[in-house]
Amino acid sequence: MSLFTAQDVKALRQATGAGMMDCKRALTESDGDMEAATQRLREKGMAKAAARSDRVSEQGAVALATDGNAAALVELRCETDFSAKAGDFTALADELAQLVLVEGEEAVGARQAAIEDLGLAKKENVHLGQVVRVQAAEGNILDTYLHTQDGRGTSAVVVEARGVGQELAHEVALHIAFAKPTVLHRDDIDAGEVERERIALTEMTKAEGKPEQAWDKIVTGRLRAWYAERVLLEQGMFGEKETVQSRLGEGAIVRFELAAIGS
Repeated sequence: MSLFTAQDVKALRQATGAGMMDCKRALTESDGDMEAATQRLREKGMAKAAARSDRVSEQGAVALATDGNAAALVELRCETDFSAKAGDFTALADELAQLVLVEGEEAVGARQAAIEDLGLAKKENVHLGQVVRVQAAEGNILDTYLHTQDGRGTSAVVVEARGVGQELAHEVALHIAFAKPTVLHRDDIDAGEVERERIALTEMTKAEGKPEQAWDKIVTGRLRAWYAERVLLEQGMFGEKETVQSRLGEGAIVRFELAAIGS
């Protein structure tokens, strides 16, 4: 019986910057004691990894792999674009995407040592960002888009659609790369976040000296614009007036995944 959980492993990784397998091993050897496991990792020379883990990794490469109605995207993060554009970095990102496509999202764990070795070679905080595999349901279609710059992927999109043609699905994929929505429907946004935004917009409207009788209308309009920045179906297609929902007609977007460097 395990004396620790996956969340314990995640917490230890965040605290020390050590690899997943090293954290699992340390927790096993320490009977799940977090403090003892941390000390074991320090004793095994993981202090440098911990120091690197505090550094921001805003650069990296996004890789995309597809096979029929299945697709996988993997985001490999680092600190500088110099490292992200290197052949060994993009090759590992591509390898990981292909691995996820064939074996599933959990398969990247088997390559954790390679990720850590790359970080040591680059002397940077190299780690995984998003790791996603999408398998379209029967009757649905997939479309993908990968934007490349200086030899590396910087933005990748996977769209699962129903009742639309491949051309329209690709248009939506391109739009997602352009507009970077965060959710498909407005109901996907946490209610607490919406309420906080509503309160902030109300206070803003009051501070502007708008007439009280107009507050509700003004706040509703501003909240609609706030949704349109985040919700795919409410966004104007490529910034135009026609929304994505209107462009789809009777069709539907079932799911989308977006990974972008700098987001």
